[in-house]
Amino acid sequence: MARILALTNHKGGVGKSTSATNVALGLCGVLRKMGAANNRVLLIDTDSQGHATLVTTGRNDFGADNSLYTVLMADRAQAPQVMAKTIVQSAWDNDLHVLPASPMLEGAERELMGVAGAPYRLADPLSRIALHYAAVVIDTRPSFSLMTEMGLIASTDAIVPVEPRYLETVGLMSVVNKIADIREGWRTQKLRISGIIVTKMDTRVRGHNYLLDEIKQHPTLGKLVCGVIPSNEAVSYAHRNHQSIFAYDPHAPAGIAYLKLVGALLGRLFKAGV
Repeated sequence: MARILALTNHKGGVGKSTSATNVALGLCGVLRKMGAANNRVLLIDTDSQGHATLVTTGRNDFGADNSLYTVLMADRAQAPQVMAKTIVQSAWDNDLHVLPASPMLEGAERELMGVAGAPYRLADPLSRIALHYAAVVIDTRPSFSLMTEMGLIASTDAIVPVEPRYLETVGLMSVVNKIADIREGWRTQKLRISGIIVTKMDTRVRGHNYLLDEIKQHPTLGKLVCGVIPSNEAVSYAHRNHQSIFAYDPHAPAGIAYLKLVGALLGRLFKAGV
């Protein structure tokens, strides 16, 4: 069974989309180097802003007929076929596929509110599609909305990106508890909190070092830290060019850190082999 990773945090600007896209591509590359039988990875963008879609496809014009919105609005019996037709190949790698977002996802939440089974409108068709992939990476909205709940219910693993700032770390346990609430409330026993990624780390800032140490020493959170991504302007330049950090500058500190993160995730999530 493919592992399905949802990158989530109720705060924006923590590097969630950056991490989702580079982890997805990194998994493709590392699995290929390992000689895995299947190195295809699916990236699902559930955020109506569509940042992950834009950087990986070079497009932001997906709409009612060719995006995740199309899947969510489809007849549930036909949703797997609709999803298969809606997935596109990324511009980054032939083995990285994308289920694109659309601004219409903002309205989808209102349209689906109160509809029976709405939280499973992503999980159900994805369960039929995921077997074609080695892994699925879901980029969620910066809030615990219905769309984020859909992403978590569909997932096997929740990964939480967080900045080393005081208010961020104070809210980290609330994020962990909210994921646990969704797991128990919707009886998604396969979902677990599998990692914390500390992003935009600047070792020159004393407060960053203090808060990173505080997270690592926490009895619960410390065990979850799986990667530390340094603050690096190469990430912004990569975004501007619609490139991954690996393509823009694989030797940049952030590129090296994301590659280490991918290795750590593979070790944690694919212990049984690939």
